[in-house]
Amino acid sequence: MSALANKETPSIVASAKPAAKILSFSGKQGSRFDFRRAALTALHNIVPPAVVLALVLILWQVLCSSADASLPSPHQVWQDSSDLIAYPFFNYGSQDIGLGWRVLVSLQRVAYGFGLAAVTGIIIGAIIGQSVWAMRGLDPIFQVLRTVPPLAWLPLSLAAFQDSNPSAIFVIFITSIWPVIINTAVGVRNIPQDYRNVAEVLRLNQFEFFWKIMLPSAAPYIFTGLRIGVGLSWLAIVAAEMLTGGVGIGFFIWDAWNSSRLPDIIVALAYIGIVGFILDKLVAALGKLVTRGAMAN
Repeated sequence: MSALANKETPSIVASAKPAAKILSFSGKQGSRFDFRRAALTALHNIVPPAVVLALVLILWQVLCSSADASLPSPHQVWQDSSDLIAYPFFNYGSQDIGLGWRVLVSLQRVAYGFGLAAVTGIIIGAIIGQSVWAMRGLDPIFQVLRTVPPLAWLPLSLAAFQDSNPSAIFVIFITSIWPVIINTAVGVRNIPQDYRNVAEVLRLNQFEFFWKIMLPSAAPYIFTGLRIGVGLSWLAIVAAEMLTGGVGIGFFIWDAWNSSRLPDIIVALAYIGIVGFILDKLVAALGKLVTRGAMAN
């Protein structure tokens, strides 16, 4: 009996060793696969834009390198405005500050105007989406008002507030609120009837229905409107600051134009584009997190 046990025991141990090796090997393969996949994803997302940007810079350098060119070349932009690129947060006085500080001032105004537009637009859109008569009465008016250019509201806001800062915030608010209202109303009207029936069975009040049923169901549409609205907000503040003054990025562009500093304008445009891209991606990422990847149709 003991001899039989001694014969069987090595076979069991021998059969267990390859299994342990296989488990260890599969784990290494999984980690290698994840790393390779992440590297490929990064390459797919970084390499194509980098190649296109390099080609654009080369073409720009070739077209604007002559002495009679009306626009500065990339090399000239770097020579004349390298301090704005390398040191965005210098501060030598009230108007002699880096573009980083100017962008922060503009973003503060955008935060006030767009935040107010987001809250107000979601509430108004929810009310309109719940009422057919409100939709029929207000939707044509909103469709007309949303086509008014941002700067067309500036004279009225200056006359009403008698100050440039609240006027700029109002321009942001009135420009970005329309896509939030419209998309929220569409999202509320597309809530499945089954959800409404469940709310009636559970006897939810209006606040509970708004918080537990309406907002989660319409969230993909709401964040679509917010994503459009934040882009319009950034466009509106740059345009408004060109006329209202101050230390924002928009006034810097206008002041650089008056001083014939074209390289500074090009650098400021790059800042504006990068910040706008980041704002769009932040709202999109927040929407993806809240809606768990759902998209509005």
